Amino acid sequence: MLDTPVSSARGPRHPLRLSVLVTLLQSALVVAQPSPAEPLILKTSPLLQDQIATEVRSSLPSFVSGQQITGRTDLETVVEGNAMLRRGDIVIKADRLEYNQPTDLAKARGHVLINRAGNVYEGPLMELRVDAFEGFFNEPTYHFLRNNAHGQADRVDFLDEQRAVIHNATFTTCQRLPGPSWMPDWILKASTISLDNEEEVGSASGALLSFKGVPLLPVPYITFPLSDKRKSGVLPPTIGLDNVNGSEVSVPYYWNIAPNRDATITPTLMSKRGVNLDAEFRYLEEDYAGNVHLDWMPADQLRNANRWGLNFGHQARIASAWTDGGATLNLNLNRVSDDNYWRDFTRTNSSLTQRLLANDATLGWSNGAWVSSVRTLKWQTLQDVTAPIVPPYDLLPQLRTNYTRVHPAGFSYGLSADYTRFQSDMMRTGQTNGQRTFGLVQASYPLTAAGGFLTPKLQLHASQYQFDTALANGDTSASRVVPTLSLDSGLVFERDTQLFGRNLRQTLEPRAFYVNTPYRDQHLLPNYDSGANDFNLATIYTENAFVGNDRISDSNLLTLGVTTRWLDPASGAEAARLGVAQRLRFSDQNVTLPGGLPAQDRVSDLLLGGSVHWDPRWSFDGTVQFNPKTEQSVRSTLSANYRPGPYRTLTAAYRYQRDSSEQLDFGWQWPLNDLWGDRGQNLAAGQGLGAGRWYSVGRLNYSMNERKLVNSVLGFEYDADCWLGRIVLERLQTSSITATQRIMFQLEFVGFTRLGVNPLKSLKDNIPGYQNLREPVGMPSRFSNYD
Repeated sequence: MLDTPVSSARGPRHPLRLSVLVTLLQSALVVAQPSPAEPLILKTSPLLQDQIATEVRSSLPSFVSGQQITGRTDLETVVEGNAMLRRGDIVIKADRLEYNQPTDLAKARGHVLINRAGNVYEGPLMELRVDAFEGFFNEPTYHFLRNNAHGQADRVDFLDEQRAVIHNATFTTCQRLPGPSWMPDWILKASTISLDNEEEVGSASGALLSFKGVPLLPVPYITFPLSDKRKSGVLPPTIGLDNVNGSEVSVPYYWNIAPNRDATITPTLMSKRGVNLDAEFRYLEEDYAGNVHLDWMPADQLRNANRWGLNFGHQARIASAWTDGGATLNLNLNRVSDDNYWRDFTRTNSSLTQRLLANDATLGWSNGAWVSSVRTLKWQTLQDVTAPIVPPYDLLPQLRTNYTRVHPAGFSYGLSADYTRFQSDMMRTGQTNGQRTFGLVQASYPLTAAGGFLTPKLQLHASQYQFDTALANGDTSASRVVPTLSLDSGLVFERDTQLFGRNLRQTLEPRAFYVNTPYRDQHLLPNYDSGANDFNLATIYTENAFVGNDRISDSNLLTLGVTTRWLDPASGAEAARLGVAQRLRFSDQNVTLPGGLPAQDRVSDLLLGGSVHWDPRWSFDGTVQFNPKTEQSVRSTLSANYRPGPYRTLTAAYRYQRDSSEQLDFGWQWPLNDLWGDRGQNLAAGQGLGAGRWYSVGRLNYSMNERKLVNSVLGFEYDADCWLGRIVLERLQTSSITATQRIMFQLEFVGFTRLGVNPLKSLKDNIPGYQNLREPVGMPSRFSNYD
C-alpha cells in the first residue's frame, strides 16, 4: 500500500516519499514528548476544522493511495486497486482512479465512493473537478449527514460545492434494514431533486410522497428544508375537524423576507363558516422588535357578519441623552370585531381569546435613582348577556415615578408618585370617573446579622381625587393621608441533622411582623384599582390588606410565623420546607372594599404551607388555609410532580375553595412501552427513546362540584424513528353549557415535512414538562461520518 501526496493544482509541487514522512513524524513525536513533570495541556488545532473555507481548500495538498500508482509528475496520476484520493474534507475511493492535476479532474470507476464533509455518494462511475466540486455521478446511492436522509437515483449532477441536481431520485430518512425486500415506511419519489446547501433547502418536481406503500401526496413541485433554517414557500396543508368550525383545510405560505423579518399567510376554509385569512408579520432590529397578527373572516356564515382580530406587539429602545441607557417603549394592542370572538375562535392567539383585551402603551426611563414611566391602557371588554362582567378602568394616562436610596448609615428611603386619569362605563361600574394623584413616602432602617434581622419602617400614603361627577355627599374632590408603622423581625437557628439516612442542615426561622395603620374613612371614595390581597404565606407579612392605591387598610395586628427548612449542606439546595403563620388582630379592620364587611375576627385563619424536593425526580407542594373556629379548611392547594427521566412526567393537583370550587387536575406524558418492560434507549436530546414506541399524553381538569370534565386534552404519540404519528382530542369549556371540541391528527416525516393539524402547541400549553419527541439539533460534525 502506497500513500503519496499529490501537489495541489494551485500550490507548489514537492513529491515526498512515505519513508521520509514516517521519519519526520517519529522525530516530531520525540521532540514533542513532555517530560514527566510537565502537565499535558490540550490545545485547539487548525488541522481538524469542521468547515473548510473555499480559499483554504484550494491550497490544500492532495493525497492518493492504492495498490498500484503510475503517472507523470505534475500531469496525471492513475491509481488502481483500493484507490483513494483525499483533499481536505473530500475523499474519493474507487477500483480505478485517474486524476489530472492541471484540470483538477478526477475520474473514478468501479465501487466509487465520495465522502464530502460527511455526505456520501456511492456508484459505478464518477467524474469530478475536485476543487470546484463540479461533475456527475452515475446510478448513485447517497446519504446526507445533516438530516440522515438517503436514497438512490439515475444520476447526480454536481453544479458546485453547494448545489446538486439528482435525477429520477428517491428520498427518505428511514433507516435502511438488511435484506433485499426492505422498503422504507415513507419515501419521496421525484423526477428531479435539487439540493441547495447554501440556502439549506431542497426542491422536488414531479414528486409523489408515499406512506406504507400508499400514495399520499402527489405534487408537481414541493420544497423541503435541509436544516431548521427558515425558507420561503408553501407549507404542508393542515386538515382539522371540530364541532364549531366543521371541517377545516389550511394552506400556509411562509415568506422569509430577510434574516430579521418574516411573514406567514394562512388561508383556511371552514365548512360551517367560510374562509378565514390569518397573517402574521415578525421583525427584529437592533433597537426594536415586534409582531403583527391579523385574523380576518369576511363573511362568517354562523354569525352573518365580518369577523376580525388584531394583535400587535412592539418593543423598542429609544436613544436619549438625558436618561440612563435610553428610554424603552412597549406596545401591546389587542382588538377583535365583536363580543363573541373569544368563544368562536378558541385557537387564535391566546391574547385574543380572553374577555378582557388590553391595549397598552408604556414609555419608561431611568435617571439615577429615579425610575419613571408614562402609560396609557384601554380595555376592550367582551360582554356575555348570560354572564356580564364589570369592565376595568382605562388609564388615560398614568404617570409614575419612583425614587429609592440607601444611605451609607444604613437608612433606606424612597418616594413613589402616581397620577392617573380613570375612565370607564359609568352605567356598568356604578362609580364616577375621575383622576387621582397618589404619593407614598417611606423610610426603614434594616438591622441584619447572621442570626436574624429587625426592620422598622415608616410609611405615609397621600391621595388627592378630582371627580367628573359629585359623590354621594356632593363633593367633587377628596383627599386622604394615612401613616403606617411596621416592625418586621426574625431569627435563624441552624443545626446539623440526619433524616432517612441523609446528612442535612435544618433551620428554624421564627418571624414576627407588627403593623399599625390608623383608621381613615374611605367608604365614599370610588374603587378604581384596589382589590383584596391574596391571603398566603407571602402576603401575610405585608402592611396593606389591599392591592392598588384606593384603599389603605386600617391595621393593628401582629403576624406570627415559623418556617423550618432542610438543606443540603454541600449545595445549599432545599430538600424540604414547612411553614405556618397566623395573624392576631387587636382591633377591627373597618376599611373595606365596596360591599365588603369589616374584619372583626381577633385570630385569622391559620396558613400552613410546605414543599418536598427530596429527590430530583419527585416534588410536592401544598398550602392549606384553615379556620380554627369552624375547624374546616377554607382553601387548599396540593400538587405533586414526578419526572424520572426524559419523556416521563406526571403531575397531579387538587384545588379547593369552600363554597366556590373543587377541582382535580392530572397531566402526563409517559411511554406506554414501560408497561411491558421496554424502557427504551438513552438517545441524544430531542431524539425520543427509540423506534417503535407509544406515548400517552394528556391533561384532565375535573370539576367535582359540577361532576364533569372542564378542559381536557387526551392523545397518543407513536415514534417509528423516521416518522411520528400523533392523535389528540381537545375539549375547551367556553361557557357553563358550551364547549369547543376538536380532533388533531398529524403525521410527521422526520427531516422532511408534517401533514395534518399540529397538536404540539396544545400539548406544550397544557402538559407541564411535556417534551417534543423531535427537537431541532445543531449541525452534526463531519467527523461523525468520517472516512
